[in-house]
Amino acid sequence: MIQEILESNQFIMLVALLLIISIVVTKFSSRLGVPSLVLFIAVGMIVGSDGLGFLYFDNPEIAQLVGVFALIVILFEGGMLTKWNDIRSVIGPSVTLATAGVVLTTGIVAIAAKYILHITWLEALLLGSIIGSTDAAAVFAVLKGKNIRGKLEATLEAESGTNDPMAVFLTIAFIQLLTIPDVNIWGMVGSFFWQMGAGLVVGAMVGYLASYSLNRINLDSSGLYPLFALGFAFLAYSASSLIQASGLLAVYVAAVFIGNAELAYRYSILRFHEGFGWMAQILMFIILGLFVFPSEVFTLPVMIDGLIVAIVLILIARPVATFISLAGFKFDTKEKLFLSWAGLRGAVPIVLAIFPMLAEIENSQVIFNVVFFTVLISTLVQGSTITWLAERLKLVSEKMTNPIHSLELISIGKTNVEMMEFEVMAHNQIVGQTLENMELPDRALINAIIRDGDVITPYGQTEIKTGDTLYILVSRSSKKEVRKLLEAVRTQEVDNEKSRA
Repeated sequence: MIQEILESNQFIMLVALLLIISIVVTKFSSRLGVPSLVLFIAVGMIVGSDGLGFLYFDNPEIAQLVGVFALIVILFEGGMLTKWNDIRSVIGPSVTLATAGVVLTTGIVAIAAKYILHITWLEALLLGSIIGSTDAAAVFAVLKGKNIRGKLEATLEAESGTNDPMAVFLTIAFIQLLTIPDVNIWGMVGSFFWQMGAGLVVGAMVGYLASYSLNRINLDSSGLYPLFALGFAFLAYSASSLIQASGLLAVYVAAVFIGNAELAYRYSILRFHEGFGWMAQILMFIILGLFVFPSEVFTLPVMIDGLIVAIVLILIARPVATFISLAGFKFDTKEKLFLSWAGLRGAVPIVLAIFPMLAEIENSQVIFNVVFFTVLISTLVQGSTITWLAERLKLVSEKMTNPIHSLELISIGKTNVEMMEFEVMAHNQIVGQTLENMELPDRALINAIIRDGDVITPYGQTEIKTGDTLYILVSRSSKKEVRKLLEAVRTQEVDNEKSRA
């Protein structure tokens, strides 16, 4: 009994140290120019059986379960931060990249894998489908705060959020063809359209239900609202999966729906899911790191094969798929080059590489090792150079969006009042206006202004300046009107931004 308690305490201590170390690692990842997810995987490999030997983990079922759980959280957090106005204009190219682009990438990588790894055509196509999609966790993490031109960032985020269904479908299809030779191919094609369509419908329905419920149900504590929202994320995934639809697509659609609705306790919900999303990434990549045996992956044959596959993927397959998929859309050559380079691989291919192991495919371990090393190369090389390439291609735009936060006031209780925080930028129309000329609605009041680190008590003649942070007490019914007033942009700035885009 005492020995079991001691072992439990040691495990808790190890988990605590892993969490602390992983979070500290994020501080240094930007300085080192290495995506944090690579360092999380490194932490897992170091403490694993091939490293320091603290933990032995080789259970593919648990690894897959943790991976799917984390992907739901990450997709939900990323979807809630996606602005519908930004992605609406790029839905066409994003969906084309997420479907035709994945198929083209799969085919080109499969040709290379067939002759490099000396495996069958079906196994080669299976490997290509596993690595054919970009990864939402990697894309969201790398692009956050980089200020890449709006159209490109929106395209990449929408693509990474919607291309998982195609990769999952192709992976499962080729596994079935390998294990069930007489499977109905036309039935599989129909299944794909059902997965996409039903996943889209379920996601929209759950998103509407979640938005309605979050605004109409008064919970006893504001801390329950983020958990309430998270429950709808898992509802979207499970409801879709039960009817054989795409759960990941449903989660992303529901998250976009929720994130673009006017929500009570919106700021608390977003902040909670930002932290929980990070925790999901840390857990997922550490588990994947534990699942990997470096003595098997980092051997000369696997590294050579993985490097060649990575070169084909990065320099041939992704660019060809991008240029062909975007042929009918308004992207210039520089933008297509950037979209080609920014097609990051990450957790999704590694999680999908576990599927053949669960199905006991003959060369599943070979496929997993090559996929893992290829993803590592993609993340290290592409992830660390995205900002540099965007700057060289002059695809970095000036910041044109203002952070608007609603600070829920606990002391106000259940009243419909919030405190909005708004950072004024040079392009905002309110710059130079006095408070008495701002025409705020009756149920809105500017309580404080932070300027150059000092708190300014506002009065009628106070002039709004660039860099000011405004704190506005506003009723929820007036939030939309106040937001529209604050975000209004000078006509000249709008024209300049359009010409840059």
